[in-house]
Amino acid sequence: MRTVVLTTWYPTEVAPSSGTFVQKDVRAIAARPEVDAVDVVHLVPRHQDDGVRTLVRDGIRIRRVPMSTTSPLDIATVARSLPVLLEGADVVHTMAFSTLLPFAAFPPLVGTRPDAPWVHTEHWSALTSPQTLPLAARAALPALRPILGLPDVVTAVCEFLAAPIRRTRGADRPTEVVPCIVPPRAHLTARPMRPRTPMRLVAVGGLVERKDPLLAVDVLAELARRSHPAHLTWVGDGELREAVARHARKKKVAHLLTLAGGTDTAGVSAALDAADLFFLPTRAENFCVSAAEALVHGRPVVVGANGGQAEYIQDRVGAVVADQSAEAYADAVIATERATRHLNASDVAETVGDRFAPERVGAAYVAAYRRARDLGRG
Repeated sequence: MRTVVLTTWYPTEVAPSSGTFVQKDVRAIAARPEVDAVDVVHLVPRHQDDGVRTLVRDGIRIRRVPMSTTSPLDIATVARSLPVLLEGADVVHTMAFSTLLPFAAFPPLVGTRPDAPWVHTEHWSALTSPQTLPLAARAALPALRPILGLPDVVTAVCEFLAAPIRRTRGADRPTEVVPCIVPPRAHLTARPMRPRTPMRLVAVGGLVERKDPLLAVDVLAELARRSHPAHLTWVGDGELREAVARHARKKKVAHLLTLAGGTDTAGVSAALDAADLFFLPTRAENFCVSAAEALVHGRPVVVGANGGQAEYIQDRVGAVVADQSAEAYADAVIATERATRHLNASDVAETVGDRFAPERVGAAYVAAYRRARDLGRG
């Protein structure tokens, strides 16, 4: 079986962290014995283009085709090239909503689907939380949603995201859940034997409005006011960095906040291992990979409730908070720390086990390929 993956999200030298979750999926698919080869066609946004057109990485051939998702000319050019780009595919696997634009925007040029069985994987948080989009994009969303009806099978990373996709596609068009990859840890760093003062919190995510880092500062202030001081290390960067630093000074908790900036996988692991508890007051997620990573590192979690994270966070090792207030999150942090104080790191990690392991995710995608193939035969 030869799979051609078409995606707008994939790492380049200019943007090495873009689409790393897609790259993990591709590696898991390529490792399956049923799959003979995986080729990636990266419809690379122009601001992430490093100029390389073909390369081989991890035994996977990658072809880069420049395409701005806001340029009708670029989309039309790719649409005309689809028969060549997908030639020889036994399965076509599109990943990310923007990848569907060439299939749908110009049907007089290319038709609406490839000849091979077609599976699409979706991650886009705007489908579940449209309020996170700019107003113009939010107005266009109803016209864009029907594009999801084109593929034979669509996979979503959680039931939370699958629900609105199913409403769009209808009951007779399969929509399945295949989670993000979060490999289990072979070795866990032990949790502290007794409470530390201040408690060590860690957040992993962009310093952007959707993650609500300003509220995180308010939570630090609220915990200090209650005589439960906590130090937060925020791993990630973004446009709110200076605003967060100013807010921390204003709230007199700057000494309790470390803005660590972006880092690699090893840096994220080290930050999780050093923490007592993972804390992210996010307003909207689909899967929330960072929370799952915290659990496999054996760390309890407190996160926002709007997303699919409640599908894998068990009450005994974490909390999801529906009220975006400092008081509600402070309550949850204190209660979760107390409730999990007796748990070893392995107790926390075993609540997710290997359910997000690459082997299981790769097998789920192969099952989706077979279902798409069977639908075509029908």
